[in-house]
Amino acid sequence: MDSEADRVLATARQLVPGIQATFGRICEVVLHDFRRGDHSVVAIAGDVTHREVGSPMSAIGLSLLRQGETAEDKLNYVTRLPDGRVMKSTTMLLRLADGTVTGALCINLDVTQLRMSSMLLNEVIGGNGEAAEPQPVTFGSDAETVIESVLAEVEGQLGKPLTHLATAEWLSVFKTLDERGVFQLRRAVPMLAGRLGISRASVYNYIGRLRDETPAGG
Repeated sequence: MDSEADRVLATARQLVPGIQATFGRICEVVLHDFRRGDHSVVAIAGDVTHREVGSPMSAIGLSLLRQGETAEDKLNYVTRLPDGRVMKSTTMLLRLADGTVTGALCINLDVTQLRMSSMLLNEVIGGNGEAAEPQPVTFGSDAETVIESVLAEVEGQLGKPLTHLATAEWLSVFKTLDERGVFQLRRAVPMLAGRLGISRASVYNYIGRLRDETPAGG
């Protein structure tokens, strides 16, 4: 515990059980150490996403990690888990004195029953407002699950399997994967190569082309 990052994370760790206890069983609080990459979860209280210490961050977290010092806290966003439950979350970034992002403290609330009650009450009192459709998100205990969830999302957007893409479409796909922070995971290249049916050299080639297209300082 001698580095500034360790001290910041140690302070945040003390908040995890208290926040979770305040909201009860519908709440999960997760502490991420961004230095740990594929195993970023270093403390967790509650069981909304069924993760444990050593699990990776979601695609949302990876996207924030990719943004580096320009990333901003993501507050009160709503997502839908693969099993249909709806979750309201807040992700607060942890920074060093120089602005470097070193981790994140995340609060996840399972609001499925609350939303159902709200919709029923709204119907009874004659309201016609509709809640925004939650963004699908997958939380996994390993990097493969997180990457697969992003690939499934991209396939859904394209309307066809990634293995059936034309050559001209690959760069756009890799740009989306990069924006979602997939390449922050250390094992991303071999996993993508196997899943997409291309060589590791091809994956590195597309990543290199993306970097070449990024303006200096951008």
